Amino acid sequence: MRNWDAELEDDESGAVIRAVGRQLKLWREAAGLTRADFSTAIGYGEDLVSSVEQGRRIPRPEYLDVADRVLEADGRIAAMQRDVAEARYPKKVRDLKRLEAEAVELGAYNNSVIHGLLQTEEYARAVFSSRRPAFSEDEVGRRVTARLARQEILDPQVGCPAFSFVQCESTLRRPIGGKMVMRHQLEHLLETGRRRNVDLQILPLGREENSGTDGSFRLLKLRSGTTVAFSEAPLSSRVMTDPKETTVLDIRYGVIRAQALSPQESMTFIEKALGET
Repeated sequence: MRNWDAELEDDESGAVIRAVGRQLKLWREAAGLTRADFSTAIGYGEDLVSSVEQGRRIPRPEYLDVADRVLEADGRIAAMQRDVAEARYPKKVRDLKRLEAEAVELGAYNNSVIHGLLQTEEYARAVFSSRRPAFSEDEVGRRVTARLARQEILDPQVGCPAFSFVQCESTLRRPIGGKMVMRHQLEHLLETGRRRNVDLQILPLGREENSGTDGSFRLLKLRSGTTVAFSEAPLSSRVMTDPKETTVLDIRYGVIRAQALSPQESMTFIEKALGET
């Protein structure tokens, strides 16, 4: 029996999966197939077919591909993969993707780990695997997939045209995942930091002033002219739209950028850290 994600995290996600299940059932019935016949044809158990049609299980892409072929749907069923993939992501990730898709400028300061948009797959997996209480393997995989999917926004042809990241030096020195994972992560930082739409800065630990000691946060400036801030604490995350709050963080981020090394100096700093890893 294959392993399937059974949990639907929220009403929106559940609604999408239930709609997909209803469509699959309609296609099967239109083809004159019983659940038993259909399960035999696609090579999956009848219980699983039933659960998918009732919206209790999330179909994987390969399930939709084979269903599309068996039901001769000419790509109509396979086309639902994108919606299903979005529904598989945690709600927080979906909300962030929507905000990032509307942003014309994104700034982020991180002092604990490398920012999610800059992480390699290995590093992201190590970050999620270190969480306690521990995530299941399926949950780790789901979160890694969601994090990597968000990174498409770094392509100026796809998403936000301007990015600014400030990383505390501590995030370069903390060997999350081990030496080789960290080496690959630092190499990826250098590659990403050379993009024309990305400014990557390092705030050295030796600086006497650091206005980011309160923790990591990000700012998104939307097409509408609105500024949205996002902060994350151990047990909660918060989106802020009140100008009184976003203005404070906007000012703070400007000071942090002034305290950090320039983008060019930061590339040299990362190269040195890579050589020492």
